[in-house]
Amino acid sequence: MAAEPDKRETEKHNETVLASLYEEYYDKIARYAFTRIGNRAEAEDIAGEVFLKALESLKSYKERGIPMQAWLFRIAHNLVVDYLRKATKRKSVPIETIQVEADVDPATIAERNIELERVTKSMEQLTQQQREVLQLRFFGGLSSKEVGSIVNKSDGAVREMQRAAIEKLRKLLVTDY
Repeated sequence: MAAEPDKRETEKHNETVLASLYEEYYDKIARYAFTRIGNRAEAEDIAGEVFLKALESLKSYKERGIPMQAWLFRIAHNLVVDYLRKATKRKSVPIETIQVEADVDPATIAERNIELERVTKSMEQLTQQQREVLQLRFFGGLSSKEVGSIVNKSDGAVREMQRAAIEKLRKLLVTDY
């Protein structure tokens, strides 16, 4: 009988943690999905679905040394893969979907858009895993250990993939000028 209240207490704790993670990670997950699929509305739907699936699976969630936010990004990764399987693949982010502040100089906006287009084209020359590592690390804000748990690689392997991807991007962007 004593195990039942402990289980309810754990579930209640997990619900509280998930609610706080929603506040902190919804935007990061939506940004991660957006960089993968290129559609803001669909990315926001995926981010919402991540938390819905997490809530539905919360009873089966067990702490295994991996933070809950890594679990959320694993769910997001799976949903994005499913989405891409079903949809026509888009490899770049449409420039017209990027929102900028109204008081920014049009020349600055144009330069930013050109630079974004250069980076997007250069990222297409990375491997799929390199792109995913960079997206999870920089758009998702995850640690290399958290990314490793999502892509089934060690912490060191993720750091090496990130280093190699950044080095290749740097060379591509320098030679592109």
